[in-house]
Amino acid sequence: MKHAVLATLGLGFAATMALAEPAVIYDMGGKFDKSFNEAAYNGAERWKKEAGKAYLDFEISNEAQREQAMRRMADKGANPIIGVGFAQGSTMEKVAKDFPKLQFAIIDSVVKLPNVESVVFKEQEGSFLVGMMAALASKSGKVGFIGGMDIPLIRKFQCGYEQGAKYANPKVDVTSNMTGTTPAAWNDPTRGGELAKAQFAKGVDVVFAAAGGTGVGVYQAAKDGGKLAIGVDSNQNHLHPGVMLTSMVKRVDVAVYNLAKKTTPGVTVLGLKEGGVDYALDQHNAKLVNADMKKKVDAAKADIIAGKIKVADYMADNACKY
Repeated sequence: MKHAVLATLGLGFAATMALAEPAVIYDMGGKFDKSFNEAAYNGAERWKKEAGKAYLDFEISNEAQREQAMRRMADKGANPIIGVGFAQGSTMEKVAKDFPKLQFAIIDSVVKLPNVESVVFKEQEGSFLVGMMAALASKSGKVGFIGGMDIPLIRKFQCGYEQGAKYANPKVDVTSNMTGTTPAAWNDPTRGGELAKAQFAKGVDVVFAAAGGTGVGVYQAAKDGGKLAIGVDSNQNHLHPGVMLTSMVKRVDVAVYNLAKKTTPGVTVLGLKEGGVDYALDQHNAKLVNADMKKKVDAAKADIIAGKIKVADYMADNACKY
């Protein structure tokens, strides 16, 4: 009967499910968004390959599915159950209370329960570095930011990006837009492209997208317009070599991989020092990042890790209020 219920829900099996194996619930935007969710998927796949075991996963297509899916996984004894994305916080708080013997974990939110590990990132630190790179690469002195859903978490990216850009060039002009106010904002590449084109028309020549699948449209617009773009979460440099200046890598893959192996109740914070965020440099963008730019950005990175540069956190320091 339980298998029938799972099939009705549309729960996808990464392989045949057995008891006490991990479950991953992705955020809105789809498993293969080339960004946030896909990083989580890659982490789960790495665990699967190394452990030689299966895991259960589910892609949310509407809000009502969150609690249904999480409870079905708990009923099957999946352990741990990993929720990817801040929007799963309230659901996990309810379900984890009802299944105190199971372990849960959430990424990008904090759930204070004895059987939940919460993993959060210092997005502002990685965004500071790519903001520096944007300002240093810009020929117009105008750079842009396009966020997905307008939430405090995405404002953290924006705030860090602005700080980094102004650190590199105090006179830089930063234009920012959010895609929307609902979860649909994570998967709207058409709108992302429109916002990018509008920024380019105002003189912006480097744009950073922190918008999940929406970013794909931003990057295409940059390619079409002969501008530069910056990816997010996963290393997206390969999407348009010669167009992607860099990517602000957020190691959701490492977090999911580690959580699948073991959860430790409490809050885990991952910044530059812990290798949780960084900028991406590889063969796809090497020609765009000159030695002087790399030297300046790496020096700032070292200073942030050493505490010499403090990057304000939008959510904690009352900074960059919009």
